[in-house]
Amino acid sequence: MARVRLIDVAERAQVSMKTVSNVVNGYAHVQPAMRARVQAAIDELGYRPNLTARRLATGRTGMIALAMPEIDHPYFGEMASHLADIALERGYRVIIEQTLSDPEAEKAVLQDREAGLVDGVIFQPTRMATLDIARLHDDLPLVLLGEVDAPVTTDHVMIDNVAAAHDAVAHLLASGRQRVAFLGLVDGDITMTNRRRLLGYQEALVAAGVRLDPELVLHAHGFDSHDAEAAVEAAVERGLEFDAILSRDDRFAAGALTALRRRGRSVPDAVAVVGWDDSAIAGYTSPTLTSVAPDKRALATRAFDLLHERMHGHHGAGRHVVVPHAIAVRASAPAG
Repeated sequence: MARVRLIDVAERAQVSMKTVSNVVNGYAHVQPAMRARVQAAIDELGYRPNLTARRLATGRTGMIALAMPEIDHPYFGEMASHLADIALERGYRVIIEQTLSDPEAEKAVLQDREAGLVDGVIFQPTRMATLDIARLHDDLPLVLLGEVDAPVTTDHVMIDNVAAAHDAVAHLLASGRQRVAFLGLVDGDITMTNRRRLLGYQEALVAAGVRLDPELVLHAHGFDSHDAEAAVEAAVERGLEFDAILSRDDRFAAGALTALRRRGRSVPDAVAVVGWDDSAIAGYTSPTLTSVAPDKRALATRAFDLLHERMHGHHGAGRHVVVPHAIAVRASAPAG
């Protein structure tokens, strides 16, 4: 079967080759109706851009990289899905890279591994210093996700983790809870994200006039749900009194539910539990999980929009974008 060409798509859609090229390359100024018409012709004919020819003609590959710590973490998996959908809508494909929070792997994302392969990178680092990011990304279009401090020239998209933790604790206190535990700190975790969540937890308690109890900040030995389960088991065993838990993510919250069930602590009657990320896990636990809900679609959309502008010539100071969050209320911590 002969390869479908750009001119074939133009003839099927009854538009110019320039219009087809604009759609394929994701240019924003194409009218929605015209974009839909061209996309329909692309889908019908099975057109696939020739990346080598595109790069020679435009200097672009039509591909972007998404680099994240863990692809099997529910939050990062869902973010990757959103970004892939958005990129496809705009005529781009996504290469996904897992760094496992390894400093050398993170440096490689911005150093030579992506050179010439992609037009830009969306990146959630955990260990790279600001100066390293500024030094290594050079002129590669880049947008950062997460809590890392961004260089002044780099765009950054995030939620306000302090405010989100504050809202989660306020939700628990409003339902009559008085002893809220934070689950938790992990041995060897140096990331800024969880520090900000702990800060928001503490600020909410202070604002409500609740005395801070360091014993209520639970420690785990690792990042798995089984580590969270063990941390809650240990807290119950040593007689720690608590009637609510704010978890660092939904996996930890699922581990907490298992430990509480084993110990005969009913949820939410005896202990209310709030997770974080509002991942698919939240709908599958028993009871279903109340969770801090970042607007993941908005995170992905804003990150891609900023990257697209950088890839098409935008220069200037880095833009800092904070997207909304909410508390997705379910059975594990109902409203008071």
